Amino acid sequence: MIFAAGLGTRLRPLTDHTPKALVSVAGKPMLERVILRLKEAGFNDITVNIHHFGEQIIKFLRANNDFGITIHLSDERDMLLDTGGGIKKARPFLDGNEPFLVHNADILSDINLAELYRHHRESNAEATLLVSQRQTSRYLLLDDANRLHGWINKSTGETKPEGFSFQERQYKEMAFGGIHVISPSLFRYMESRQWEGKFSIIPFYLSVCETACIQGYPLQDRRWFDIGKPETLAKAEEYYR
Repeated sequence: MIFAAGLGTRLRPLTDHTPKALVSVAGKPMLERVILRLKEAGFNDITVNIHHFGEQIIKFLRANNDFGITIHLSDERDMLLDTGGGIKKARPFLDGNEPFLVHNADILSDINLAELYRHHRESNAEATLLVSQRQTSRYLLLDDANRLHGWINKSTGETKPEGFSFQERQYKEMAFGGIHVISPSLFRYMESRQWEGKFSIIPFYLSVCETACIQGYPLQDRRWFDIGKPETLAKAEEYYR
């Protein structure tokens, strides 16, 4: 699944008349770059969610004959559902016997996506999150086996899940990288009333990590860009040129 529904407010004015996913990086829309990366890694069935200027994304996919693979649209034009709500709405396309990979349209990297997917399949985790040691204010807290236990906002001191006790140096502090692999078995936790409508996937992971195995997959010596903001879009532009 590719998240392509975002408003792209940080990229204004580029997104005033264009969906963020169609903003160009070195001559190619970011959505196209992500689709081609997934296709290269062996994925041939992709769900794309749409909201902001969604009809432009539909036209773009049609004009490119869905890049020769099966592409489903999860239409959120009535209401933007955030990352967790977006996954839950797309469940009819994602549910089944095998895990699915989720990729933000505004993340570009050269990590081996097939290897990430294989790592998840060979583990006992129900979700595997790409993580890295980069400077941010919000960190996922992982043990030595890379299992998720909690989250902290270093700016405010806020922690999750409820009742979680943070102690300095007890956990590895890692930043989420916008790519994850999920086993459909995790949908059973989304059936509670708490997870209806719009919700983010990270609070969901934190609410279930005591009972479900949610693991991190550390980024090793690879290029990674969050191109949702102008300064990193410029860096990615330079790299891909």
